[in-house]
Order: sequence, then structure tokens, then C-alpha cells
Amino acid sequence: MTEHHFPLAAVVGADSLKLALCLAAIDPAIGGVLIEGPRGMAKSTLARGLADLLDGGRFVTLPLGASEERIVGTLDLDAALGEGRAQFSPGLLARADGGVLYVDEVNLLPDHLVDLLLDAAASGVNHVERDGISHRHAARFVLIGTMNAEEGELRPQLLDRFGLNLALDGQPQPAERAEIVRRRLAFDAGPAAFLQRWQHEQAALAARCQNARQRLADIALDDAALGEISQRCFAAGVDGLRADLVWLRAARAHAAWRGAAGIEPVDIDAVEDFVLRHRRRQQQPPASTSPEQSQAPQQAQEQQQGEGQWGELPAQPQVMGERRVPPRWPKKS
Repeated sequence: MTEHHFPLAAVVGADSLKLALCLAAIDPAIGGVLIEGPRGMAKSTLARGLADLLDGGRFVTLPLGASEERIVGTLDLDAALGEGRAQFSPGLLARADGGVLYVDEVNLLPDHLVDLLLDAAASGVNHVERDGISHRHAARFVLIGTMNAEEGELRPQLLDRFGLNLALDGQPQPAERAEIVRRRLAFDAGPAAFLQRWQHEQAALAARCQNARQRLADIALDDAALGEISQRCFAAGVDGLRADLVWLRAARAHAAWRGAAGIEPVDIDAVEDFVLRHRRRQQQPPASTSPEQSQAPQQAQEQQQGEGQWGELPAQPQVMGERRVPPRWPKKS
């Protein structure tokens, strides 16, 4: 039975998110996309739609309870020691090679597993080592993580390692909401007919991504673009240099997406918020000190010394109730 995915070209709105996903597909070395937003915002639908634009077309979902061995794969030590060969049982990273690895509620995963996923996404290689026996295989996939910040945050170190970050608006306009529901109902009623209706737009989107991937290596990571990006990263107060590198790669991917021969200011501007949203250091404006505020510490000090305002009554002793002692329950024998 053929599994039908809702086409990315038919998704209503979410233009910024669709662009970020396409950029990550053009250059997976960007390091994945982290999507923040409440449930019911079609995050998994967008991720599945992106997989259909890739050559492999694979879409792999990482369960929350997955173990490290299930993710990276395992090595058969008996075969290695007895027969002198390394027998590898592939995991989810091997299955996702050439496609999309989707991690829902990534903020609820153990930190070491998130680190592992980000390492593989950035390098394109999965390295498994056990008792001196190692195995390497390609793991070039687009990592898409989703999270609801109300259910817990990612540590800043892990948050920084995601290449791009976006937040979905949980309140679309009424007309947009109605069109989303209308298209979803049409897809559920007849997936094949719906895909046929959107075939031309979907094919054009897939061709644009494919052409951009082929053009990517011909676009130089020039010093002028890097200088502008470094200045903006410094002004934003980001920690480390990962933002500079990701921003430069994302700008190049955007130039390839446009069909341009080089990185231009429009490419740098287009991806700025994707790169800096989770890295920009929040600047708190200096609080202005009013005369009343400046006198407050002095008044407090005078009151501590018994020199309060004239006419102020001294503190009166209050009768306290008897201290309540909690009951002591007998220990279970």
C-alpha cells in the first residue's frame, strides 16, 4: 500500500518555514532546523512534505524512547572476534541517509542523544565504536526537530547547535485557517486526486531544490559576505563562531535557491532571523533611576536604625499561636 504525504507545495502559509526547510535540504551541513510552536501546527506534515523533494525520499521518525543503539546501530562482537569481520546492524541514522530525520519534542530527549544527532547531521557521517571495533557509514540527512517551549527548554549549548530556528504562529488568520482545513479535508477524501491536482507545483518545487543543490558548490563563500555576517554577529552579541559559519552557509544556500551566481545582501538579510533567533543575546535596557528610587535605600537604612518618619508608630508585638507539631506516624514494620 502506497503511503501518500501531503505535498509541501499545497501547505497554506508558513512561507518562512518552508524556505528554511528547503535551505536545509539544499545544504544539510547547515545543521538542521528547530521548529518551535504548539501542537496541531502541521510541523510533521511539513517535514514529510520536504522528504518528498529529496532524491532518497526517506522519512524517518525518531521515537522518544529510542535507545542509543537503535539510533546509531550496533556491532556484532561475536562475528568480529570469531570471524574477523565487523558485522554492523544499521540504526535509524543509516535509514535516514538521503532523507529526513524527524524528532518530535526534541527537548524531551536526553542531552547525550541530542548531541549525537547533531554531530551526525553536521558531519554527514555516523561513527560507531565498541570495544576497539569501529564502523563508519554515510548519514547525510536533514534533521528537523520540533518542541513546545512550555514543556521544557533545550540547554543553550544544544540550542546553539541547531543551524536554523523558527517559531510558528499558533493563531493564523480566519481565512487562512479555513483554507488549511479545506485542503486537509480534500486530501483525506482523495489523496491520489489531491496529489494529481498539485503535481505541477510540487514538481516545480522539487526541481528548484535539485537545481539549487547542483549549483551550490559553484557559489563562493566570499570574504565580503563573511565580513558583513561577522559584523552582524558581533553586534548581536552571539557566543562562539557557529552563527557566523551557519549564516554564511545559509546565505549561500539562499543564493543557490534564487539561482544567483554569488552571495548578495538580499541573501544575508533573508536568513538573518533564522540564524540569530536562538543565538541573539537579549539586551536589557538600563533602568532609569528616579529621585524616589534613589531615596528608597536611605529611607530603609533609617528605618532599620529606628529613625523612621515623624509620627510613624513603632512596630507592635503580635500574639503568635502555639507552634504546630506535625504528627509522627509509626514506621512500617
